[in-house]
Parts: sequence; C-alpha cells; structure tokens
Amino acid sequence: MHRRLCFSLIVVIVAVSTFVGGGTAAASSPGQGIVSRPAQASGTIYVVRAGDTLGRIAARYGTTVQALMNANGIRNANFVYVGQRLVIPGGSSAVSPPASAPTSPTPGTYIVRRGDTLSSIAARYHMTVARLMRANNLANPNVIYVGQRLAISGGSTGGGATGGGAPSSPAVSGRWIDVDLSAQRLTAYEGSRPVFNALVSTGLPRTPTVQGRFKVYVKYRSTTMSGPGYNLPGVPYTMYFHKGYGLHGAYWHNNFGRPMSHGCVNLRTADAQWLFNWAPVGTVVNIHG
Repeated sequence: MHRRLCFSLIVVIVAVSTFVGGGTAAASSPGQGIVSRPAQASGTIYVVRAGDTLGRIAARYGTTVQALMNANGIRNANFVYVGQRLVIPGGSSAVSPPASAPTSPTPGTYIVRRGDTLSSIAARYHMTVARLMRANNLANPNVIYVGQRLAISGGSTGGGATGGGAPSSPAVSGRWIDVDLSAQRLTAYEGSRPVFNALVSTGLPRTPTVQGRFKVYVKYRSTTMSGPGYNLPGVPYTMYFHKGYGLHGAYWHNNFGRPMSHGCVNLRTADAQWLFNWAPVGTVVNIHG
C-alpha cells in the first residue's frame, strides 16, 4: 500500500522543560485525563499555587518528588495545577486553600475554575482555542489560573458546568480527536467531554497538515518512515487518518507546541501511546486552524 510518509525535523534541544501548573489541568501523560486523582485524606495538605512544581514542593517539605507522586497517585511528575490539593507524606498540619472564585460572572465572561483548560472552555462555548486566546490576548494556551476572568467573545451561551458541543465539529457521540493547528494542541473527546489534552507538532508551512474531518483507517504500534535523506525506524503508535497523514509518537525532537513535521501530527511518545490505546480504528479526527 502506497502512502505518503512524513517525519519531523530532527531537533536536538538540550533543555529540561518543566510543566508549571499555572491554572491549567491539561494532561499530557497517558491515563492522566483532565482531572488529577483526588488527594488522600491524611497527612499535611498543600494547595498548589502558581509557579509551583513538584520539585519545589518536595524541597519545601523535605521530601522527594517520587514520594509526592506515590502519595497522590500522580503519574507525570510535570503535571500539577493551581488549586490542586497534595498530600505531603508524614505531615500533620494543613495549608488553607485560596479563596474560591466568584460563581456569578458578568455576561460575556467566564471565571476559570479548578480543572479547566482553554480547550474545555472553548468547547463549552462553541469556540476554538485560538479564538478564545485572541479574545483575551493570551500568548500561551497552557497558562490560565483559577479565578481568571475570560471574555467569551461571540460564543454561544448556556455553557454551564458540563459544557456544550465540541469545537469545529459536527455532532459526534462517541470518541473523537480534535487537533487545533493554531494552538498546536490535541484534545480527545468522548462526546462533548474532553478527556485528554496534549501539545503536538504539526506540519511546517511548506508541508502543512491537512484540514477537515477524517477517520483513523489503520494503526501500527511501530512502523518505519523513510524518504529522501531520512530513515526513521520504529516510529511508535502510528494512526493514519488520511493517505500518508498520521498521528504518531516522535522520539527525535522535544519541541512540541511548534510546527515541526512534514504534515503528520507529532506527539510525545507517552501521549501517542495513550491515544493509540484509547482510539479505535474509525475514530473521527477533526483538524482545523
């Protein structure tokens, strides 16, 4: 079977990027979902603040990152969010949580709650992430905080706590995938409910990712991608959705959040694995700018 192969530019980035919970609960680890597991009831309780990381919290309380992860059922050491309540192993006193956000926003605004992401808010008001960012002059789709007031410009009303339809897609009752090219972000949905969120790298300007509504037609746990000047064995968790365009893990770069590919949708290997296990053949893939 002939198909167009694609790969990402190989970039060597000598940096350690730490996800800081600035109010977004976007999950980027397999099985993490949108909301982290609730903290256990015993021990010192620490409420995550803007700028916190597990490393800083561990140092503050004389414990280790691994101990914090074990005590709170956390799978990804880079995943904490503002307002999250963490059990500090061996502690006894509690830290008071921040004041709750107002519950009655003025018309045309939304007040960010714990567990919100821009994708889930955009879906609730039938907007794209890019449109929501423009309406609020946001530079980073990953940085929102509890209590932040967002302008809902031109979105529909009636969002409520459970949300409305999903962005830029016809009604889909089952599992489906949304790829926002302008935000370089993928969101997995079950109906209108977002269940997984990850940064991606899509096509460069000269090799853009196709836009439209497609379906996964074949899956490969590992495959080789090759072409003039490159040969990439073992490309993990590949799901083709249109000719040679696919969603797959990319082990050759760590520059997710920026266009990097020859048209495919690149994910971190762990994110690609989660998506591969979650999405069956036939899953709708909705791609838009």
